[in-house]
Amino acid sequence: MLNQETKFELFKALHDGDEAFVIPNPWDAGSARLLACMGFEALATTSAGYAFSKGKLDSFASLSREEILANAAEIVQATDLPVAADLEDGFGADPKICAETVRQAIEVGLVGGSIEDATGDESNPIYPLPMAVDRIRAAADAVQGKPFLLTARAESYLWGRKDLLDTIRRLQAFSDAGADVLYAPGLPDLEAIRTVCRALDKPVNVVMGLQAPTYTVAQLAEAGVKRISVGGSFARAAFGALQRAAVEVRETGTFTYASDAMPGAEISKVMSNKKLSDRE
Repeated sequence: MLNQETKFELFKALHDGDEAFVIPNPWDAGSARLLACMGFEALATTSAGYAFSKGKLDSFASLSREEILANAAEIVQATDLPVAADLEDGFGADPKICAETVRQAIEVGLVGGSIEDATGDESNPIYPLPMAVDRIRAAADAVQGKPFLLTARAESYLWGRKDLLDTIRRLQAFSDAGADVLYAPGLPDLEAIRTVCRALDKPVNVVMGLQAPTYTVAQLAEAGVKRISVGGSFARAAFGALQRAAVEVRETGTFTYASDAMPGAEISKVMSNKKLSDRE
C-alpha cells in the first residue's frame, strides 16, 4: 500500500498537471474498489451517497463527523488511490471545529477535503464572508506542513443566491485564506464556469451529473476547470438501476434487468480477497 505522503504527492500532481481530471465519488469501500479498477486516478467521498446508503437524508442534522470520517477511512483503506472527503461545513460553525475536522481527516489517511460556507439554516443559509473566511483560514492553518489539499466551497448558487460576482469574491477570499482548490457548485452555464476560472489563481473543481446543463471533460478543460467531480450522482445512478429493476419485477413479473447487471464473477475480481483471521 502507498503511504499517505506518496498519495498526497500524486494527488497534488493531478492538480498541477496540464489536463483536467475526473475525481468520481464512491459511497463505500465496494464502490471505491470498482471505480479504482476503472482507471480513475483519485477518489472523493460523497456525503449524499453515504447518506442514501444508510437510509438518511443528506443534511447536517443527519450526519455526524464521526460517521463521515469512518466512511472515508473505509474508502481510504479500500484502494491505493488518493482520497479526498466531503467534510460538509466542517461539522460546526466555530473555526476551531473546522480545524479539528481537518486534523481528524488527515489522521484517517485522507489527502484532501472540502469545507463549505453553507450553514444548514434555511433562514440564513450562507455564512457571512468574514466568518466564512475565518473558518477556511483555521482549516488551512491546521493543514500547514501536512499532506492535505484543502478545498473551499462557495455554496450560494445551491441556496438561490445567484450572484456570480459575489461567488467570485468569496472564492478569491478563500484562496487568500489558504485554500488550495476552489469550488462553487451549481454554476449556471459554461460561460459562468469560464468566468470563475479566469478570476481565480487556484485549481477549480466543478461538479457534473447533479443537474442540467452538463458538459464534457473537454469542454470543461477548455473553460479552465482542473478537477471534475460527480457528487452523489453515481450513487443516484445505482439507486436508479435498483428502482428500475424493482419496478419491472413488481409491475411485469419479469427479470430482464439481470441482463444489464454486472456479473458476479466480474464483481468478485475487484473486491477484496482478504480472509477473516478468526474463521476456521
